[in-house]
Amino acid sequence: MQTDFIAGQPVEVGSGGIAVQRILGRNAGPMTGPGTNTYLIGRQHLAIVDPGPADQHHIDRLLALIDGRRVEAIFVTHTHGDHSPGTALLQAHLDTQVIGLAPPHGSGQDPSFRPTRLYENGQRIHCSEFTMSLLHTPGHVSNHLCFLLEAEMMLFTGDHILEGTTPVILPPDGNMRHYLDSLEKLQSLALRYLAPAHGRVMDNPAQVIETLYRHRMRRERKALSVLTQRSLTIGASSLHELAVAVYDDVPGHLLPWAERTLLAHLIKLAEDGAVVCQNERWQPAQSLNNV
Repeated sequence: MQTDFIAGQPVEVGSGGIAVQRILGRNAGPMTGPGTNTYLIGRQHLAIVDPGPADQHHIDRLLALIDGRRVEAIFVTHTHGDHSPGTALLQAHLDTQVIGLAPPHGSGQDPSFRPTRLYENGQRIHCSEFTMSLLHTPGHVSNHLCFLLEAEMMLFTGDHILEGTTPVILPPDGNMRHYLDSLEKLQSLALRYLAPAHGRVMDNPAQVIETLYRHRMRRERKALSVLTQRSLTIGASSLHELAVAVYDDVPGHLLPWAERTLLAHLIKLAEDGAVVCQNERWQPAQSLNNV
């Protein structure tokens, strides 16, 4: 059973066949929940997943837990500031490979992140005590990876799948169609655990993934319905006007982030030919055809 979230306190997760500890960072907040989860894998020969932000206190805590043992790899799901910048701080102490995808050009993501080499979807990284498979899961951002700990069928999901909430999709680098495609790809795997970057480890992967996919499709249908109803009364709508109506079930302080995900939905709908945007105002394609 997992304890409450306490920063820096290691918590055993999974079945215990391969040792996996979750160490919570000190960056709790509206977008990070209790904070970023760093995972320490193995007993004598270790790997780290998502070192977190550039917080020396958190890095010192990780080094104390490592306690001189060999770290064979640092895995990084993506290069947002709450996931990858701690890598450079760790590299000052550890001689190890760094596995991940470089930040997209012009994205403003972590410029300090340097993977050891180019990595591709489906690659398998063999460590002394376990093997990790790399799964490219674009959507939240284009360079997002999930990592499958094969012996446990535990998937480290980064921000692709979160516990208790849904990830923000961030155009133009984030892409809703890619996100949904990535979810469908994961549905084909016989997963036992989902280990997210924020929240608790989940032991019902199939249900979580299916629920998340259905939630996204319900939100898309709601967006199209709201857009259609507004077009019949007031015409085209701005992104903000739509967000207020489509995300009437989220707290106001989260609305700017909801707008970004709504934009990702609208871009997908535009690609599908269902909506159009003119002068930064959106309307159903059928309405434009009837003008």
